[in-house]
Amino acid sequence: MRALPLLLLLTGCTTIGPGVLQRSRVRFNEAVKATSEQEMLLNIVRLRYTDTPSSLAISNIAAQYELSAGLGAMPFFAAGADRGLNSVLPQATLGGADRPTISFTPLDDSEFARRLFTPLSLEGIIYLAKTTWPIQTVFRLYLENLNWVPNAQTASGPTPALAPPESRFLEGMKALQVLQQRGDLVFGPEDHPEPLGPPVAQVSSSDVLTATQQGLTFVARPGGTWQLERSARRFVLHLNPAVLDSAELLLVREVFHLKPGRDHYDVTIESAEPFSPPKDGAESIDLETRSLLQALFFVSHGVEVPSEHFAHSLARQTRTADGQPFDWHPTMDGLFTVKSARGGCGREEASVAVDYAGYCFFIDPTDHDTRATFSLLMELSRLELSGSATRAGPMLTIPIGR
Repeated sequence: MRALPLLLLLTGCTTIGPGVLQRSRVRFNEAVKATSEQEMLLNIVRLRYTDTPSSLAISNIAAQYELSAGLGAMPFFAAGADRGLNSVLPQATLGGADRPTISFTPLDDSEFARRLFTPLSLEGIIYLAKTTWPIQTVFRLYLENLNWVPNAQTASGPTPALAPPESRFLEGMKALQVLQQRGDLVFGPEDHPEPLGPPVAQVSSSDVLTATQQGLTFVARPGGTWQLERSARRFVLHLNPAVLDSAELLLVREVFHLKPGRDHYDVTIESAEPFSPPKDGAESIDLETRSLLQALFFVSHGVEVPSEHFAHSLARQTRTADGQPFDWHPTMDGLFTVKSARGGCGREEASVAVDYAGYCFFIDPTDHDTRATFSLLMELSRLELSGSATRAGPMLTIPIGR
């Protein structure tokens, strides 16, 4: 019987150590994941309502666990004529406290704004196109246009009053997706020489040494001159020569004004002349990319706004040239859709859900296209904005459990 207090103490020690880690780590992970997704969805809904987005980074979680234990003895007095100290009863106490401290950092400094407004680089868009993400998801999400064929460019900001011009961009994307699924197109980098300055008549050994130290090369040219060059990386879209006459590739060439008969096209960024595609077809695929904020504005048009919110002008309704309400569903079909329902968000059928303006806005767990796009946005936001979370700035620290 006297071994019971010691057993309790030993049990408490094993619980407060590895046992606490087993119980708390996954719970904290799930809480961070769920709230991060809710914050992202809330900001997308806010943008649809021309509301200001806001984000708080969780900069630190310090979970503090305390175990207090005591061991004592209590005198026991017997009743009756022979009253007196009869025995001593052992007494043990065991207690614990959980005091996590969570630190939030507002993401509103200049570095955060810069990252939010910076368009995705050519390297970034090609990297995404080379991964297992569907090429039409990546391009529809992060391209303003391809060879100046617009991808609903007016949707990359606050909801426009007028519908975006008609475009065959989606038609071309579907054909590209078929080619990618069949393995008939590949994006890859290539190194090619790039001249620097005019040719020179003479080159000394010290000039050659200096150029080599800087990663440059002097190349002999006809006529006894020398050209200073550097190796520059460019990106190329390679096509399977066996499918050059396929219906999908013919459609891609037609939609994006590409020169026929080629099995590769250079990929450039904002290099093509606007409004005037080459008569013989372009020899390159020129991209204009979006920033993260533009991508978020774009997908916000997949939010289903309740009719009463349109009636009370809480959200702008885009209209066609003849004044009819414009339907954003075809533009967002297969990419991103957020449903809405009156009342709170106590619904188990939602993948992610947030309350806003008296409605619950949520992602259907069976809508795998929307969930994939949302996952891509989450990962890209972490990559593009992670640098801001570690910068010095205002910090809100909340101790919990006191």
